[in-house]
Amino acid sequence: MSTATEWRTYRTCELIDQKLLAIGDGYRAKNSELDKTGIPFARAGNINGGFNFDETDLFPKSDLRKVGEKISRPGDVVFTSKGTVGRFAFVREATPIFVYSPQLCYWRSLAPDMIDPRYLFYWMQGGEFWLQADGVKGQTDMADYVSLGDQRRMFITLPSPNEQRAIASILGTLDDKIELNRRMNRTLEDIAQAIFKSWFVDFDPVIAKREDHKPVGMDDTTAALFPAHFQETDMGPIPAGWKEGSTADIARYVNGKNFTKNASGTGRMVIRIAELNSGPAGSTIYNDVKANQDNVAFPNNLLFSWSGSLDVYRWHRDAALVNQHIFKVVCEKYPQWFVYYHLQDAMTFFQGIAADKATTMGHIKREHLSQFDVALPPAELINTANRIIRPIYDRIHRNERQMLSLAALRDTLLPQLLSGELRIGNSEKMIGEA
Repeated sequence: MSTATEWRTYRTCELIDQKLLAIGDGYRAKNSELDKTGIPFARAGNINGGFNFDETDLFPKSDLRKVGEKISRPGDVVFTSKGTVGRFAFVREATPIFVYSPQLCYWRSLAPDMIDPRYLFYWMQGGEFWLQADGVKGQTDMADYVSLGDQRRMFITLPSPNEQRAIASILGTLDDKIELNRRMNRTLEDIAQAIFKSWFVDFDPVIAKREDHKPVGMDDTTAALFPAHFQETDMGPIPAGWKEGSTADIARYVNGKNFTKNASGTGRMVIRIAELNSGPAGSTIYNDVKANQDNVAFPNNLLFSWSGSLDVYRWHRDAALVNQHIFKVVCEKYPQWFVYYHLQDAMTFFQGIAADKATTMGHIKREHLSQFDVALPPAELINTANRIIRPIYDRIHRNERQMLSLAALRDTLLPQLLSGELRIGNSEKMIGEA
């Protein structure tokens, strides 16, 4: 491996197409032009290490001629240059084609024989890029903004193309495994949700037996646990023999505390809404204060943000302090997956309540937990479902924990490889051990 003194420094204008660096110029799509069919219209919220187009506006294919070069290609390096500066993603061969919104910049190699596109993706997350980006942020009216002109004037220090590809391959191996886990989890989540909804929300097996059909994909022993008719209750028809309940009945909800006040700056992370949505960042607060177990989120605990951004989350990171406006959901009566998927099902209802509070920040009260109905099945059926759904549910958590470990290893290796401090052979050994 060559030493860092043998590496060469270039201006971005020598390596990156200037026309493509001008992503902020030219045509800007209007919200009225977006539709429910077409290709994804990517905004900052759709990228963070990868792409998530589960919920995004679509741009009509018939209007693609309007956007010019603002259509993704494999090899593009995408990042946010204003607001939350520094979210990155790499456009892979398998990434769905999408349209760039003005919120995003992308760099596309002008000289692939000189700079490997995936190496460029990792370089932009390294110290040389951030030293330059931090030096120009705040030079305009926007505190967090790296202008197109500043991007064009940046410099890049590169090893040989072969060495770039080797470094990109090492770091890419970790990211590829992370992406594989992410895709696997989406599939597993779909399977678990489908079983749960069919059995405990739509009551498909009961409907099938009422119509004298065998429940689809179910063995006779499991099918026998479902009744063949419904009973009328105050919450409407539910399977015969089941009980009426609500989301308040299936778990214990412990409100967080104000752990940000007088925080020590060391110790455990304080979980606020930002940490639930995006993980730890520069604004994350740490506190070494002692706390009751009920106010600490451990890996695989459930958290429910009841104010602002209402949603239910599985906490996959290390033990952290639960701040106010967040419930820790303690599952004592029913399996955690049963509680989690019921809360997911209830979230639209809770969000509707919060949206009605127009004069204050949208939120719900504890009393609202009793207002979303839940049909409670017999213990024998819960136990049978637990043997089917829990292994899927637990595998999702293990995959998430592994992704965190792989990302931590990648983030450790990245600056050392980009600086030439760590030799490629040693980093390959570290990955093999991991």
